[in-house]
Amino acid sequence: MSRMDHDRIARLLAEAPTVAALRPWPRYEVDHAIFGEIGCVIGEGERELLGLWAEPGMVHMALRRIGEEPCVVSTAVTEDRFPSIGRWHAPAIRLERTIRDLYGYVPEAAEDTRPWLDHGAWEIASPLGQRISAPLRDPADYDFLPVHGEGLHQIPVGPVHAGIIEPGHFRFTANGEIVARLEERLGYVHKGVDALTTDAPLDRAARIVARVSGDSTVAASFAFARAVEAALGFEAPPRAATIRGVMAELERLANHIGDIGAICNDAAFALILAHCGILRERVLAVCEAVFAHRLMMDVIVPGGVAANITHDGVRLINRMLDDIAPHFAAVVRCYENTPSLQDRTCNTGILAPELAKRFAAGGYVGRASARDFDARRDLAYPPYGGRAFDVPLFTVGDVDARVRVRIGEVLASMQLVRDLLATLPEGPVLAPVPQAAAPGEGIAITEAFRGDLLVWLRVTPEGRIGRCHVRDASWLQWPLLEAVIENNIVADFPLCNKSFNCSYSGHDL
Repeated sequence: MSRMDHDRIARLLAEAPTVAALRPWPRYEVDHAIFGEIGCVIGEGERELLGLWAEPGMVHMALRRIGEEPCVVSTAVTEDRFPSIGRWHAPAIRLERTIRDLYGYVPEAAEDTRPWLDHGAWEIASPLGQRISAPLRDPADYDFLPVHGEGLHQIPVGPVHAGIIEPGHFRFTANGEIVARLEERLGYVHKGVDALTTDAPLDRAARIVARVSGDSTVAASFAFARAVEAALGFEAPPRAATIRGVMAELERLANHIGDIGAICNDAAFALILAHCGILRERVLAVCEAVFAHRLMMDVIVPGGVAANITHDGVRLINRMLDDIAPHFAAVVRCYENTPSLQDRTCNTGILAPELAKRFAAGGYVGRASARDFDARRDLAYPPYGGRAFDVPLFTVGDVDARVRVRIGEVLASMQLVRDLLATLPEGPVLAPVPQAAAPGEGIAITEAFRGDLLVWLRVTPEGRIGRCHVRDASWLQWPLLEAVIENNIVADFPLCNKSFNCSYSGHDL
């Protein structure tokens, strides 16, 4: 029996027309019946859902099967309706609610019809669709799901939190101190990224995408640049690709080190927070010295990079790695040899491997729960193709495992940066962006520190962005936080939350 006999989606797509404009993945256009049937098959676990988004008149979803090139499946919107994928596959629910809020397209047979990003403060409905005038609503008027049972009480938290963090509302239902259910409400920092990038020049769109979530600015710019390059059929020079890799690993280092300290702080162990803060600052200071920006914002651009690494830059980065490596090793020893800290992180906030797989959870969230996926390796792109590096994997799925994935990735990234700098090729760092002769579509995934980050876009013949969609890893991780806190005590929520460290801004777009 052939492999296709086991792959129902491949059979469904066998006769579907492909869209040549999308590169490098195939894109298929199907009718509503096949689109809905594919959703049913996804719900049974045959493929992973990488993204679900819309543009005027069309809904797209990106799919991946392990060991194969991903693809995009599209269906035309008919009378403002399209088949619900969320009715079969829970990870699609919030994505569908977002499509309905932004475009007014109704997912047929959807089980959850509540708004998601639209809190009633826009004065219009369907801002990317018909832009219908709508009265203001009370943002607090939201139908949380009912919970029934003896001795239950609710604890509302947010959207305004203590400290300087982004807003999000968490509605806990608890029995004493034990959490029976958590329901999130996000969307408070919706910025209109989709609208801001529409019909924008490439340089302006690149700057907007770089600001979707500041802690992932390199990864988002990397994915955007690769998507533009795919759409227009050209590549960045080898030296630029290597510099991009160095920047991506430095971003990973800074964020992972900061997260390790913050998780320990939420377990009431501030000593590690202090040391990690110093180490993170060392990384950011070198980024500023080499790339003129602590977060390296706007350095990666379509065609390459806007800043070179000089010989002095190579020396500064290597010296920083030499300096922080023994201190980080001491931090790890402290974490491992503090029983009171281990007591808080071990067996707390366990994410079951089957849930990580179902939601295609990326980064440390997925790899701590046995999902062995890293876009740098499994969807290899320059400069990672052919390079060997460690991808730490655990099966326990608790806070401790998510910390240990970060520790392993810090060590791997340190070595990757050294290897990339040692093999930094000579040559230009920026290739001219060709003029578009016809509309082109590009799609790319990069491995951000949180996990895989997807950018799909369309370039018009005038060389502008006709439509752009950014999907941060947080979209597929936020729902899982609701699952891991169940049956834990309320006081462990900050610890679980920080071990996920999902982005509000990256989600709310």
